[in-house]
Amino acid sequence: MTPVELSRSVLHAVRCAVDDGELSVVVPSRVVVGRPGPGGCGDYATNVALQLARPAGQPPLRVAALLRGYLAREAGVTDVEITGPGFLNISLDRSATSTTLVRRILREGLSYGHTGTVAGQVFVLCVPYEVRAEVLADVLARMVGSQGGRVEVEHGGVVNLRPVPAPEDPAFLGPDAARWALLHPAPHDRPRITADHLVQRESNPLFRIRYAHARTRAVSRNAADLGFTTTGPETDVEAADTPDTPGAQQLLALLADHPRVLATAVALPHADAQAAPSRLTRHLLALADATLVLLPAVLPRGDEKPSAAHRSRLALAEAAGTVLAGGLSLLGIDAPDHL
Repeated sequence: MTPVELSRSVLHAVRCAVDDGELSVVVPSRVVVGRPGPGGCGDYATNVALQLARPAGQPPLRVAALLRGYLAREAGVTDVEITGPGFLNISLDRSATSTTLVRRILREGLSYGHTGTVAGQVFVLCVPYEVRAEVLADVLARMVGSQGGRVEVEHGGVVNLRPVPAPEDPAFLGPDAARWALLHPAPHDRPRITADHLVQRESNPLFRIRYAHARTRAVSRNAADLGFTTTGPETDVEAADTPDTPGAQQLLALLADHPRVLATAVALPHADAQAAPSRLTRHLLALADATLVLLPAVLPRGDEKPSAAHRSRLALAEAAGTVLAGGLSLLGIDAPDHL
């Protein structure tokens, strides 16, 4: 279950409470689900009870107690605890949720995380004639497009997208490294245009992402040589085989968070939405690092025979490679299968 899907489950719980007459509120259009803060527990937390307390005319803890029972009935939810002034802390069935997530990514491929949330909506970006602004607008258009919307880029008039300009023309880096150099820093930070972006070492973030993607493809080829593969979108491997594998849980959490990261672009022209491309670069880097931790455990070693656990890890690695490729595509950067 991704944070976006869990948010829908929380809204469903609120709607059920309203329909049963337990709460007298207008069901919100969205709720925020994130990682638990200090003092929290479980996999995710939401402040929906605090959000609804005033319109409901009830204390937040009372609202939280009401919603707790409804939310505990939602598929994939194993426990709900109340902390602080009324935060709902949600624990998920990791094995079932993880298996569903991996299957979904393998089924949807590069379109994983794409939605129709803002279908039909048009966002206008007015940008100066400057290379960084042009590249940032292009990626924002790709990200909004992944959510069903469309971005129109205009020049002149009142500028509403003005990142700190590049100190020099990045063309000498080549198209991929140049785009990374312009996109990785936050829009208010000055980009660094140096040959460091071309270094083929782990110190280069773009190299790590592309290397992790290429390694997932290599692992799939090597697994096929050993006579085992995943079985496609309907694979019967269980992600429950992976919880003790280094990097697996972090990787699953990052994969689940991918749709939310893509959706952060749909609040244009708000400044926070303009940082969505930079946010995506950092997300892909964290995903790549977790993938590289997992990969050594995917293939059998020595005389070890391929098992269900190996197929499970291979499915997770292939899902990670797919999301890395899809994310790089939205940045306009190539994801080669060989490095």
